[in-house]
Amino acid sequence: MSNELRVIISGGGTGGHIFPAISIANAIRKKRPDAKIQFVGALGRMEMQRVPAAGYDIVGLPIMGFDRKNLLKNIKVLYYIWKSQRMARRIIRLFRPQVAVGVGGYASGPTLNTAAAMGIPCLIQEQNSYAGVTNKLLAKKAAKICVAYDGMERFFPADKIMKTGNPVRQNLIETSMSKDDAIKSFGLDPTKKTILLVGGSLGARTINESVLQHLDMVEQSGIQFIWQTGKYYSEEIARRMKGKELPMLKVTDFISDMGAAYKAADLVISRAGASSVSEFCLIGKPVILVPSPNVAEDHQTKNAMALVEKQAALYIKDADAPATLLATAIATVNDDAKLCSLSENVRKLALPNSAEIIADEVIKLAFEGGI
Repeated sequence: MSNELRVIISGGGTGGHIFPAISIANAIRKKRPDAKIQFVGALGRMEMQRVPAAGYDIVGLPIMGFDRKNLLKNIKVLYYIWKSQRMARRIIRLFRPQVAVGVGGYASGPTLNTAAAMGIPCLIQEQNSYAGVTNKLLAKKAAKICVAYDGMERFFPADKIMKTGNPVRQNLIETSMSKDDAIKSFGLDPTKKTILLVGGSLGARTINESVLQHLDMVEQSGIQFIWQTGKYYSEEIARRMKGKELPMLKVTDFISDMGAAYKAADLVISRAGASSVSEFCLIGKPVILVPSPNVAEDHQTKNAMALVEKQAALYIKDADAPATLLATAIATVNDDAKLCSLSENVRKLALPNSAEIIADEVIKLAFEGGI
């Protein structure tokens, strides 16, 4: 295949959108090393740092979400949408893509709307079991819709849907580190059971409070903990932990090598973002899910229940977590039969090679028709 391949990938806002986007780009590059890939994100959002760090160019749009509490503020939002669409048109004219990929998030709206209006075939990737607003609006214009869950026909035209699963961070799957070495890399004891607590890239207040309110239980458990607090909460937690430091509690605001953290853990406590859920399936990791209540349409609870209904994860409601999460986690990590059952069941739900399958669809669309 000698034709040049030019792809725009748009979206972001959270790691749950950004990591799949970068995985898709990497898979395209692996299949077509000559491919030109341009990312389009939202100014001020985390993709503006994460995408360049992964080796790709990104342009930011001044796009933001609607304010449902203060309707007057939406006059400014409408202006930014108009401005973003004009910028998207200029970006597309200059870059001349044959295909546009949207992964959800603010920026994918104006980018894919404009691309579709200019006759460029579009593919959208929906990570969650409950479709996001942007992807629902884009569905009519998309040529292909890649999803991770069954039953997505209630959001999207059935003839466009392809169940591919969610692309995940490759370093999680490919880590060659042994479990003992992974535990030692956190300064912990390989002979002890280990629980990993993560609240996403920014952190999760409820998960953090579940630890802070039960430091005595941590100390007496005989278990060791790796606790990613999130950068947003790190200063407050450092202040509240002063003088209460525990040797079995490794506290960090951010974990750069999540492959090592997952490898070290016998059990994970996590929010139920779609990318995280897909990662647990692929690595077969026992997990207690505490869905965030602060997301659109309570989609994290729906993500969690897709696993819980198949005995592939445990679930604790956010409001109940401070009282019950730590005790449940300690009891679970000490139950080897339960850990084994959770691991076996979650692995059955894995959809491997998602990024490669989506990359194939992107390449196919690019050469079936473009500008």
